[in-house]
Order: sequence, then structure tokens, then C-alpha cells
Amino acid sequence: MGEAIVVTSGKGGVGKTTTTANIATGLALRGKKVVMVDADIGLRNLDVIMGLENRIVYDIIDVVDGVCRIKQALIRDKRFEGLYLLPAAQTKDKDAITPAQVEKLMGDLKETFDYVIIDCPAGIEQGFINAVSAADQAVVVTVPEVSAVRDADRVIGLLSTFDLTAPKLLVNRIRSDMVRRGDMMNIHDILEVLRVELVGVVPDDENIVPASNMGIPIVSNPEHPAGRAYQNVADRLMGRPVPFMDLEPPRLTLMSRFRRLFESSRAGGALR
Repeated sequence: MGEAIVVTSGKGGVGKTTTTANIATGLALRGKKVVMVDADIGLRNLDVIMGLENRIVYDIIDVVDGVCRIKQALIRDKRFEGLYLLPAAQTKDKDAITPAQVEKLMGDLKETFDYVIIDCPAGIEQGFINAVSAADQAVVVTVPEVSAVRDADRVIGLLSTFDLTAPKLLVNRIRSDMVRRGDMMNIHDILEVLRVELVGVVPDDENIVPASNMGIPIVSNPEHPAGRAYQNVADRLMGRPVPFMDLEPPRLTLMSRFRRLFESSRAGGALR
């Protein structure tokens, strides 16, 4: 029997769908059979992030309404072995599915897959209830902004009412230079407020946007800092003890500063 993990936030725009795609892909790269479930009925985006939007025939509502079987609605990602997507419906609203139907669907999926990663819609209304009601574990995504952390705190409290009493925290878009200047909350401050286990810290990587636009999860490229960070998250969700990345930029030693200054002066002299 597999495990259902809901990725949630409360606040929109914190990178929840991107996180869902990268966690799922990271687990698949580690040999697990994984299905991503887009629970954001009416506003599906997970298919776009994964570059699978042109292959959708059926969706999650078609499955619960009996229009098709689960197998017919699943989209296999041909790039990553063992990775599948169950897309949301675009022409329905969140009331088109009930928590009981979601719970039954997740139970069926867990019989086939090692992990079911649920992309939860923003907010704390019906879509949130549908997504979290069938989850075994929750990953709360936030960014180091006061409003986002406050919303994460509210969501963490709500998760306990669904017996999700030990959610894990992923802090997205951290910038060490801004943290150092005091312009951004640091990880310690966020953990002091939320008091949950930290599962990942993802740096503000300029490679994420072009990768998402091309439908390529950045976790598939560990050369990028965010790719390495998401791979570490996948490892931790599997129970592997992985140290957190050092996100501090390398500091120039005194000698390297002199060397850089000398090279700049020499280049300027050559131009003259």
C-alpha cells in the first residue's frame, strides 16, 4: 500500500504546483512508482508544469463520475519511468467532487503506486478539504514573507483536524543575500513561528522559470541549486538522512580579491 502526500500552502503563488511536480519526479527518479494528482478543479496547471497538457483525454471528474476507468485517465510521463499524472478538470468547479470520492480514489491509487502526490488548491475552502481529507502526510510550502508564513501557520492548524498532526515544511525561494541583510526572514525565524519539521529549503533559482515554461522539472537537473534541493527533499520523504545544502554564496578570500582586482585592471589597460 502506497502513501498519499498532499502539497499545500494556504497562500497562492508560493510554488506549490512546481513543488508537487519536482517532488513527484524526484521520487520517480529514485525508482518509485508515483502518480501526481491535480486536485485544483477548474484551474489545472500541473499538466502545463509537466509539459503534458496536450495528452489529456480524461480527468479526475471523469473517473469519479464513472465516465472512464482510472487507467484511462492516467497520463504516463515517457521521460521518467514510473511517473504518471491524473489531471484536474477545467470545466468543473470544486463542488463537483466530494471528500468521500477523493478518499476512495486515493485508496485505489495507493494500491498501485508507491506515492500519490496531491497538488492542493490555494485557500482553505472546499478544494482544500477535498485534497487533505485523503492524505497520509502533508508538505506545507511557504516563502520567507510574513503573509505567507502566517497563512502556513493557519493551514498547519487546520491540518490537525484531519489527523495530519506532523506536517513537514518546505521553504521556497530563499535568498541568502537578502537574509544576510535582514531583508528576508531566515529559516530559524520561520521554524520558530511554525514549529514543524523542515523537509526542504529551495533557493531562489533563476533556472526554475524557464524549466517550468518548457515543462521540464528542474529536479531532473542536479547541476542547478534548486534541482539538488528538490532531490534532497525526495530523499528525506523516503526517510533518508540528507544534510541541508549550504546556500551561502562563496566568499572571496583576500588573495582572490586582489587577483580579481589585478585581472580587471589588466583587462582595462589592454582596452586602452
